[in-house]
Amino acid sequence: MRHLPNLLTVLRMLLVLPLAWLIRERHYDSALIVAAIAGFSDALDGFLAKRYGWQSWLGGLLDPIADKLLLIVSFVALGLTGAHPLWLTWLVIGRDLVIVAGALLYHTLIGRLSAEPTTLSKITTVLQIGYVLLQLVHLSSWVDVPVMLLTAAIWLVAIATLASGLDYVLKWSRRAARVRRATSREK
Repeated sequence: MRHLPNLLTVLRMLLVLPLAWLIRERHYDSALIVAAIAGFSDALDGFLAKRYGWQSWLGGLLDPIADKLLLIVSFVALGLTGAHPLWLTWLVIGRDLVIVAGALLYHTLIGRLSAEPTTLSKITTVLQIGYVLLQLVHLSSWVDVPVMLLTAAIWLVAIATLASGLDYVLKWSRRAARVRRATSREK
């Protein structure tokens, strides 16, 4: 049972391709169900890991990867079907690329990196997930979501994504400068 959270995370990763295919083929009702299953598995694996102390190094690595895969694939698929402007897809992908590139640079030039998601980053992730689900609900045959709500969600996600990316760049740049100053004083 100890490995159940990791198995749920792997299940979530395996749902990425069917979700992308369903969105691309405009099977939005089914895509919404797959996205809901992925979201439920994310909540369940987190609950089980914390509740029963089943956290692991592998789970700590796989869980955010699964989340990012689902989000990026969802944004790309929705963007390619014209559900939202492509600039939003590029903004979401660009933010993640900047964060990864910054982390690699920090690790290479400064030293070991202990990456902890910021509060703004967690809020951004929740907004992005909420947006994808809202968009899938809108595209499905189940509920008619007002266009104004979707437009507001697009701009909210865009602003949060941009702010979160800038927040990471500023925080890690300041941290790198402090470490460099401390290192140069020691020499």
